Amino acid sequence: MIVSESSPGSRLEARHESKTKLLNAALHVIRAKGYSATRVEDVCEAAGLTKGSFFHHFDSKEALALAAADYWSEVTSAFFASAAYQAESDPVARLLAYIDFRKSILHGELAEFTCLVGTMVQEVYDTHPALREACNRSIRGHAATLVPTIEAAMRERGVSGFSAESLALYTQASIQGAFVLAKASHSTAAAEQMIDHLRRYVELLFNQATVPEHAGESDEPR
Repeated sequence: MIVSESSPGSRLEARHESKTKLLNAALHVIRAKGYSATRVEDVCEAAGLTKGSFFHHFDSKEALALAAADYWSEVTSAFFASAAYQAESDPVARLLAYIDFRKSILHGELAEFTCLVGTMVQEVYDTHPALREACNRSIRGHAATLVPTIEAAMRERGVSGFSAESLALYTQASIQGAFVLAKASHSTAAAEQMIDHLRRYVELLFNQATVPEHAGESDEPR
């Protein structure tokens, strides 16, 4: 079916496109400037749209930020779901490959690889409860994608004493902290070093696997 430019379907598509442009602009501008310093005008300029278009879609900057947090989750979920580490069959190897992948995408300007929701929540946690919860939901939602892998790794390596959920959240706390240090030092290297430490910790954690009794033993004297 051909949709003419003046048809309702075409107008809906155009509105959807302009909203997506605003959301994409918000992801970049808020990561670069922070939530408080970001103005509606900044987002409109980055999107190449007017304030009239902005207020057609969003009542306020906070409404945009709330939508941007959900949009961030949607975009990043697809990004990580298609990443190569997902193909690792061994769960420990998959978890370590996930951490390696997080390090591999630390390139470009800080605003290009730091986390939208991690950036926002540091500013709004006490002043914008709805936005704080949106950020919390996004961070925990991504952590939850690691839980099945960690559970499988714990079973296979005989590791216990903590929950898979807590380790999944620890990975995110470490990565968010790495972003903070990168911003503080204005250096990608600072974040890379912290993620290297996270990898070593996880590797050591699962190297504590319980070896079955008599496994690998032989009758040969040592």
